[in-house]
Amino acid sequence: MNDALLPPSGALDGARHRLPLRVYWEDTDAGGIVYHASYIRWMERGRTEYLRLLGLDQRVLRAAGTRFVVKSLRIDFRRPALFDDSLIVCTQCTRLKAASLVLHQQVTRGADIMAEAEVVCAAIDDDDRPMRLPPGMREQIDLAPRGNTS
Repeated sequence: MNDALLPPSGALDGARHRLPLRVYWEDTDAGGIVYHASYIRWMERGRTEYLRLLGLDQRVLRAAGTRFVVKSLRIDFRRPALFDDSLIVCTQCTRLKAASLVLHQQVTRGADIMAEAEVVCAAIDDDDRPMRLPPGMREQIDLAPRGNTS
C-alpha cells in the first residue's frame, strides 16, 4: 500500500505528540460549533497515535495480554472550535505509575487552547483486572519535562 494513503499518525516533538485534524460537519452541532464529545474522540486518537509512534502498538500489547482503559478524564472546554477549523491534538505523558499513565492533552487552534484534559489510562489484563505496565514500556515513553515516575 502507498504510505501516502495511510492515515496520518502526527509527529513527536520531543516528549509531545502532535496530531493535526480538521473539523467536519459530523463533528459539530447544527450551528457549526464542535460538539463536546468530538473532543473526547479526538483525544482518544491522539493517545493512540502517540503510543503508536513510541513503538507501542496496542494490537501487539493486547495480543500479549495488556489493554488500556480510561480510568479518569478531567476536561476543560475553553473556546468553541468551528466547522472547517484546523486543529492540533497535543498529547504528552506527565506521570507513569505502576499500573497507569497520566496524560496531558490539549486541542489547539493556532495559539488558542480549545480544550484541555488530564487523562489517566490504566493497564488491565485479559480478566479486566489492573496490572503493572508491561516491561520496557517506561523506557519507551519520554516524560514531559514536568513529569515524573512513581
